[in-house]
Amino acid sequence: MMNPNQTIYDVVVIGGGPAGMMAAGKAAEKGQNVLLLEKNPTLGKKLLITGGGRCNVTNNKPNVRQMLAKYKESDKFLFSAFSQFGVTETINFFNSRGMQMKEENEGRMFPVSNKAKTVFDVLVKYIKDNGVKVKTNSPVTKINFDKELKQFAMTLADKTIIHAHKCIVATGGTSRPETGSTGEGFNWLKSLGHTVIENDVALVPITLKNEWAKKLAGITLADVKLTTYKGNEKQNVHTGKLLFTHVGISGPTVLNMSREVGELLNIGEGEEYIEEAAKGEPRPEGRVTIKLDLFPNLDPSALKTKFQIILTEHSNKKIKNVLSMLVAPAMVEPILELAGIDGETFNHSVKTAERKTLVSLLKNVILNVEGLLGKDKAVVSSGGVILSEVDFKTMQSRILPQLYLVGDTLNINRPSGGYSLQLCWTTGYVAGNSC
Repeated sequence: MMNPNQTIYDVVVIGGGPAGMMAAGKAAEKGQNVLLLEKNPTLGKKLLITGGGRCNVTNNKPNVRQMLAKYKESDKFLFSAFSQFGVTETINFFNSRGMQMKEENEGRMFPVSNKAKTVFDVLVKYIKDNGVKVKTNSPVTKINFDKELKQFAMTLADKTIIHAHKCIVATGGTSRPETGSTGEGFNWLKSLGHTVIENDVALVPITLKNEWAKKLAGITLADVKLTTYKGNEKQNVHTGKLLFTHVGISGPTVLNMSREVGELLNIGEGEEYIEEAAKGEPRPEGRVTIKLDLFPNLDPSALKTKFQIILTEHSNKKIKNVLSMLVAPAMVEPILELAGIDGETFNHSVKTAERKTLVSLLKNVILNVEGLLGKDKAVVSSGGVILSEVDFKTMQSRILPQLYLVGDTLNINRPSGGYSLQLCWTTGYVAGNSC
């Protein structure tokens, strides 16, 4: 039974990440009595490590249609929300509060400070200035809704019960569980009648079996083409930046293709991949491989000509030294090893067949996929509440109208590049503005 002297909040926001802070601040700005509950000792734990601590705030695509195309099949649901608070509004929100942004490759927007804490500080000041009450170290264990009173009752781990007229769930997905994103919010939403798509990792580094690739940890290739294969069947092509890690590959391009790779890995099993595949042998059926093209802007004939000219001009140099004129120095040894050529060989002694092999490899380095890293390394997770159960004009639940869902609680796939955080800003703002 409720204590008659207990405060009944207008709005309780569960989750003190970017979506939760935006929602809480906006609701309070409109005059609502707002309580923000956070399970961790502090707010914004995941936000502070976003983008390697730099925080990719959004992507500079002010055109709503152009922006929504990045969310693919979810675009028709998101139009209303993004029309209210999109990229332009996000940039203005932070600029007006003293945080200037800069644009980097592919439209990625970062704070000029290069510090996620700058973004965090803006949000903390926003909720503080608008009178949001914050309660940290307060994990929610259960949510009940009293249909007669039309009130929520949220039970905390210490048995405290919080009452509110409206509830905004901003608990996130299941990526980086050490930050508090452990997915318990989905259990509450199921209990309240929502349909939840099972969560899985998304935007996560890919692990490889190629030992030579792991030796290149820290090396970045700026402009490459990556083509996925399932057995002998070509799947999709991706272009952009590639980062080698101690277990495989990462970087924006790889993160964006990781969901596809994960789906391919779940389709059957095949024979063990053999390195001879790099030399043109058929790929074993069932295995997932990635073809790395180091020269996506040159066809094989043009690359052959370029290579031949360099060899002729430097005929008295060693092949390893000439190859370093074409590719990143770190790639020289692996390429020569895959080609079976001694790097100490002088150019004039390199056989025609060996030159052909080298050109082929520069366009066709085969990466043998082992798997994906787990949730602890994922940027975001996939899955969440199905979109048809949410009114995106308000972010209200269609199942329980006094309930609002934002950010990673929703089943929306999005690429790397600021799109995940933009989803948080948009849905958080719309939810807070609608309360």
